[in-house]
Amino acid sequence: MKFNAPRGTNDILPPDTLKWRYIEKKTHEIFSNYNYQEIRTPIFEYTELFQRGIGEVTDIVEKEMYTFEDKGGRSITLRPEGTASVIRSFLENKIYGQAQPTKYYYIGPMFRYERPQSGRFRQFHQLGVEAIASNDPALDAEIISLGMRLLQDFGLNDLELHLNSVGCGECRPTYVDKLKKYLNENKEQLCDNCKSRIDRNPLRVLDCKNDSCQSVIKDAPKITDNLCESCADHFNDVQEYLDILNLDYIINPLLVRGLDYYTNTAFEIKDNALGAQDTVFGGGRYNGLAEEIGSRDLPGIGFALGIERLLLSLEAKDIELPVESGVDLYITVIGEQAKKESFKLLDQLRNKGFRTEIDYLGRSVGSQMKSADRMNAEYTIIIGENELNNNSATIRNMKSGDEKEIQLSNLLEEMKQLVDKEDI
Repeated sequence: MKFNAPRGTNDILPPDTLKWRYIEKKTHEIFSNYNYQEIRTPIFEYTELFQRGIGEVTDIVEKEMYTFEDKGGRSITLRPEGTASVIRSFLENKIYGQAQPTKYYYIGPMFRYERPQSGRFRQFHQLGVEAIASNDPALDAEIISLGMRLLQDFGLNDLELHLNSVGCGECRPTYVDKLKKYLNENKEQLCDNCKSRIDRNPLRVLDCKNDSCQSVIKDAPKITDNLCESCADHFNDVQEYLDILNLDYIINPLLVRGLDYYTNTAFEIKDNALGAQDTVFGGGRYNGLAEEIGSRDLPGIGFALGIERLLLSLEAKDIELPVESGVDLYITVIGEQAKKESFKLLDQLRNKGFRTEIDYLGRSVGSQMKSADRMNAEYTIIIGENELNNNSATIRNMKSGDEKEIQLSNLLEEMKQLVDKEDI
């Protein structure tokens, strides 16, 4: 039988896994500097969490969720995003009783049933942050700057920050009424999908990329012209804090996020090198989400960044992450006794942090050296009966070709001098 990975999923293989590990390591470091702590939630939740949190008339809930019934007859969904799960955990574990605000970050797989394309998979991976229980606009600026700082550390600097406010429960209904009226007046120019959205979720029309819809959207009423005083003040304060951080931004009144829980600040960071799928990461405030999930009025803000999309952006800019694959030393052996003695040396070197390998296929010396070359070994050493008898062998730098005669009993100390290893 022939088996392939399910459509929209992919295997992450060496040496690419080194890039993923580097991204994760850098994420842990930078997020910790901002006092965000890691949270790990289940990859599946009760379906109602996402229906109530994300919104029943969103594309994610209507079309893209992986939902199934478990053996107990309960409706279960593989998480399509991270925020709802984090807020559920915050409420369930009564974290609101601790010192606030709470600052979390997460890294993990998400699942959406959609058409696979560049940077978009059915199992994809996100890293994200959530700051809960504060409505301070300075926190909005911190969240945005944190995401930008992470990208800059990866070498991405030519990015655009798009910023908007989507209002609140007080001012948005009035704006939505104006938007509905305008869209109905221009309904014939809209695609069928957007026509169906007018009454169900008109804000989603603003996110449509259809050319005909775009011609209508560009003249639509702007939510930034319809904010209440509180939302307008909050939006102005966010901009002021971004100015303090010297972060450039573009006010985009048509920017909406694909989830119902967003309020006030919404933002996206775009990389034009990615083409149509140009958003590297995005997020915003969700001050009504905790109340929708758990009847507790708590503000929150966060963002999510797709790791696959990040890697595409790095590739488009020809940015190589500082990762190295290979081994420090490949021990080439001649004869069974040499292999047994070398196996002992192998273990000693590994215990001291050296990446070390040996032949397990009984190959010739020439084939072992070819294997060392394919493994990108920095050094090789050949150990046979003569080397054992003389307690000496020649260690070779595979890049420069330089060779050095060493005492086998002193191999560990020699490797410490030859290979730059931290904490050895």
